Amino acid sequence: MPGFGLSLGYTLAWLGLIVLIPLAGVFLYSARLGWDGLWQIWTEPRVLAALRLSFGTSLAAAAFNAVMGTLVAWVFVRYRFPGRRLFDAMIDLPFALPTAVAGIALTALYGPNGWLGQWLEAAGIKVAYTPLGITVALVFIGLPFVVRVVQPVLAEAERELEEAAATLGAGRLQTVFRVVLPSVWPAVLAGFALAFARGVGEYGSVIFIAGNLPLVSEIAPLLITIKLEEFDYAGATAIATAMLLLSFAVLLLVNTLQARLSRRGSRGGH
Repeated sequence: MPGFGLSLGYTLAWLGLIVLIPLAGVFLYSARLGWDGLWQIWTEPRVLAALRLSFGTSLAAAAFNAVMGTLVAWVFVRYRFPGRRLFDAMIDLPFALPTAVAGIALTALYGPNGWLGQWLEAAGIKVAYTPLGITVALVFIGLPFVVRVVQPVLAEAERELEEAAATLGAGRLQTVFRVVLPSVWPAVLAGFALAFARGVGEYGSVIFIAGNLPLVSEIAPLLITIKLEEFDYAGATAIATAMLLLSFAVLLLVNTLQARLSRRGSRGGH
């Protein structure tokens, strides 16, 4: 490997070409509108509804995956059962499956005439063509992020600490919440951040099950696509800029919390 100076130069150059320059292009293009133009687009009811839906469903799906993904990772790490390796491999299928195919499959499953949708609608629960359907799609594509981040941390956790807690009289719930979870919280937050980031920009698996009704089930990425098809490049970049700023704020908050929990855990370990 080259020295620090050369490695840092390669890193910054590659980061600039792949990430920083394209993002800077979005900001520069949207800056042509001026602050008044940006604010006018951002405050349009349709844009506000789309942003609220995209970020709300992404946060809800990521939070759900943070809980269930941690549970799935725990089962795969701590238990041995027939078919475990098969189920473990299936977790990665959302990575390989084209998102449009996932959207069609979920729509067929949860639609009014779907295998599950017909029974859910009979119970008064409508999934397809609602924000709930969007959340279901984002849960599907986001689960592997949490499982694959938390799983190796649980595998490397020190079992001796759990045994020591049990020796000192701690119950199972106390051991989980006082010993196990503090060591995996940073990984859970990392998985949450990855699932949220994927969900905010997700398009293919959502548009089929969303219904795409303005002010009801229209996501922000779809609205950007509509603006582009109308050759409204300024409007599209303005919405993209809003998404970038909001995503950066949420991810910065999550990363700050993750760093604090990591420092607290290291101090507790010492």
